[in-house]
Amino acid sequence: MANLVFGQTKQDSLAIKQAALDYIESQHKPNPKQMEDALHPRMVKRTFWKDKATGKDYVRETTTESMVLLAETYNKNGDKFPKPPKKEILLLDVSERTASVKLIADEWIDYIHIVKLNGIWKIINVLWQYNDIKQHE
Repeated sequence: MANLVFGQTKQDSLAIKQAALDYIESQHKPNPKQMEDALHPRMVKRTFWKDKATGKDYVRETTTESMVLLAETYNKNGDKFPKPPKKEILLLDVSERTASVKLIADEWIDYIHIVKLNGIWKIINVLWQYNDIKQHE
């Protein structure tokens, strides 16, 4: 069963999707400005990881600053993504000023929270995992 969700306006829905696209596309073709434009300055990206020494799970965090640097360097050689890269965006829930989005990329899934501040949609939280969770070890 699929639920249809709509932003406050069609323009909001498009802006929400664009924020998610800017987030992933800035990694496809290195573009730190595009990443910075998509993220709130206090965005936090999290995932789970396993400590090799203890075998215990823990949470890893990445900041906006780190993501902007990543967008500048991650795919410089153009070999990190297949051609064409997968970028499926599903609007899970949209309210007047908040949205939840699922981004399905090539090797991972991102659950993204986006907030509308001063009329602009910005990514504020990301929770992600590899499709193959063994890569988190």
